[in-house]
Amino acid sequence: MGTSLYPPQLIANSRTLYLVWTPADPDAVAKLVPEGLSPARDHSCYINQYVVDGSDQTSATGAESFGAYSLTYLGVNLSGLDTEAGVPGRWWTHYYNSSDAMRRYAAARGVPVGEPGTTSVELSGTELVVTTRIEGVPIIRTVADVRVGNTQRVGGQLRYITRRDGEFISGRYPYVADIAETFEVKSFEFLDRTHSTYALRPADPLDVTFGFYSPSMTFCYPGGEGPLGSEHGS
Repeated sequence: MGTSLYPPQLIANSRTLYLVWTPADPDAVAKLVPEGLSPARDHSCYINQYVVDGSDQTSATGAESFGAYSLTYLGVNLSGLDTEAGVPGRWWTHYYNSSDAMRRYAAARGVPVGEPGTTSVELSGTELVVTTRIEGVPIIRTVADVRVGNTQRVGGQLRYITRRDGEFISGRYPYVADIAETFEVKSFEFLDRTHSTYALRPADPLDVTFGFYSPSMTFCYPGGEGPLGSEHGS
């Protein structure tokens, strides 16, 4: 299925949880990275679980509007493809979006769009519970202690690598986020041993090397896109 939307597209004020962790099975993680790319030395993995509460938070309009949607995507950090700020390039392995229009848009960019999925981000007091569901069944759940307090404004670029028509594509994703004053992961669970995401499950004890919760994150999706090694894909 095609899309009439052109990159980049802007998403504003998403409620976002982002984590990087050490996996339980580095060999299984390495097998998810295609030939021509190399996993990071520590085989670290990443996840972004977020919710966009209204269609007025996206630049997509008309019949192809993303609408209100939720998304979980995850994958593997890469070696040798850091941004200028030292943030590793990242290979997408899984992508579960509740918006059909956005799934078409992402697929056209080479993102490995799987079946539709939903993500809930629920903050009650200081307890944050974020759950990813496929066909209503929970497959990933994160629980964290969060105090939004005086948020800190951060910004930068993330770099994701996809593959389209046999060619690696590098996408730059600029972002600005207000992150919670305090954030501590209490649990991070991959709930379905039979699901392909289970290969990325975290080590025990849990080793989260980076993470934040943002009640308001804005980014372009995607931007600065081009073949890996080109001017825009460097």
